[in-house]
Amino acid sequence: MDVWSIIGWGGSALVVVSLLQTRILRLRLLNLVGCVVLVGFNLAIQVWPMVGMNAVLAVINVVQLYRLLRHRHDEAAYAVLEVDADDTYLRHVLAAHAKDISRFNPDFTTATGPYAFLVQRGERTVGVVLAHDAGQGRAQIELDYVLPEYRDFTPGEFVYRRSDVFTDHGFRQVLAPRRMRDSASYLSKLGFHREGPDLVLDLP
Repeated sequence: MDVWSIIGWGGSALVVVSLLQTRILRLRLLNLVGCVVLVGFNLAIQVWPMVGMNAVLAVINVVQLYRLLRHRHDEAAYAVLEVDADDTYLRHVLAAHAKDISRFNPDFTTATGPYAFLVQRGERTVGVVLAHDAGQGRAQIELDYVLPEYRDFTPGEFVYRRSDVFTDHGFRQVLAPRRMRDSASYLSKLGFHREGPDLVLDLP
């Protein structure tokens, strides 16, 4: 197999792999790279219809990536809704994603506290944050879950950015789940800092 055949098959493989991704951002990035490779390959062998098609797809991916990244940390793109811990819809969301939740949160079984928040993007629920009162004005996060396709956008951060979500209940600090201590980079960007064994967010 010559070099051009390897490049052509490689580009095609990237496009196929991209369509298997659950994360939207990763899908667009892999698809873009695959399309660019195929543009170069088809230019080399002078298959002009395929050059045109992959060039158009590459442009579409660039536009979609721009739109996705532009709203990645835009609070206007997401809404945080507080619901009762025994809310029927909340229970449905947790049950529908129970397998994925247990994969990343093996010690989570069910909410033990009264505070529950749904993160919405338009009409779709993309994340869930559950918490309970840990005493001394601290809210302990029990679950910070995001649907796989939105995981690159960390929509859960909007719950922490909206300080009134917690301060309205009299909290002065938020404690990160112990299993999230390995995500110190993500949490530090949100303002969490270490206090002994805990990662803590001070609220205004």
